[in-house]
Amino acid sequence: MGKALAPIKKKPQKSKALPTSSFFKVFDNSMPEYAQKTKLYNHVDFLTDLRPYRNYKNLESLEDAAKYIEYHFEQYGLSPRSQSWRAKGNSYDNVIASYNAHKAKKLIVGAHYDVFGDQPGADDNASAVAGLIETARLIAEDQPELDYGIEFVAYCLEEPPFYATRNMGSYVHAQSLSESQADVIGMICYEMIGYFSDEPNSQNFPHTSLEQIYPDTANFIMVVGVKANTAFNQKIYKHMSADAKIDVQIIEFPDKDGLAGMSDQQSYWRFGYNALMINDTSFMRNPHYHEKTDTIDTLVFDKKTAVGDACYQAIVNLGD
Repeated sequence: MGKALAPIKKKPQKSKALPTSSFFKVFDNSMPEYAQKTKLYNHVDFLTDLRPYRNYKNLESLEDAAKYIEYHFEQYGLSPRSQSWRAKGNSYDNVIASYNAHKAKKLIVGAHYDVFGDQPGADDNASAVAGLIETARLIAEDQPELDYGIEFVAYCLEEPPFYATRNMGSYVHAQSLSESQADVIGMICYEMIGYFSDEPNSQNFPHTSLEQIYPDTANFIMVVGVKANTAFNQKIYKHMSADAKIDVQIIEFPDKDGLAGMSDQQSYWRFGYNALMINDTSFMRNPHYHEKTDTIDTLVFDKKTAVGDACYQAIVNLGD
């Protein structure tokens, strides 16, 4: 989502290997039961430190981000694989890892790792990728008994100039599910889950009518869906909000246009799947959206950790 970028003029050289000291610094085996603030911080720190920035022009940085995600999935025993496609003459990759891959039914949990333009993208969308990696760790270590599988997907090319096109990584993935006639329970999109404020009137709204329904303080997380998927939306909301250490809100838009579909969940709607977004309301509260100031120091990791715990509870309780 956002403004269009100029087309790429030349293809960067192949990515170099990452230094061991930075690439492998975040993995350890402690505390398997809860999302860990230190791990979340380190994931965001790595991704926001990559230069050049992780936009579609900079193939080397995108490759380094993908390697980083793949490494962690592999360490958790989730056998990652790449899904490649071409756009504007270059090759891009989704990174996919599965838990309970033998199960017929599957839940998709995804986040995009590219950024818009030349900015670090701490909230948009390193916060969500960190959440995805941490969710995968929790699932892999806790080994919950589920009657469905979980497919963790880190997408490339969510941002312009590919946003809302068939070149989005999420579209590529959703299309592959449709072509294989996969039995998909639904898709949960992590999109900007790290910016919060306890200041009064820190939350804005697209319409004044919403001011009467939702808090005016930007310290909650939002489940964003459409009414056509109400049963799925409400189940996720129910399990996220139960005993959560963060306020969980839900909004269901009447249709799929506009604010309802402003991330990768839109791709799954195109193929008839249930899908929703977990979001901190983006530019409705975060003044650093698509700016160079979207840096790690603007995120609130205590609340981000609480979001991770809430999402984990929803993901493992969908069979209830």
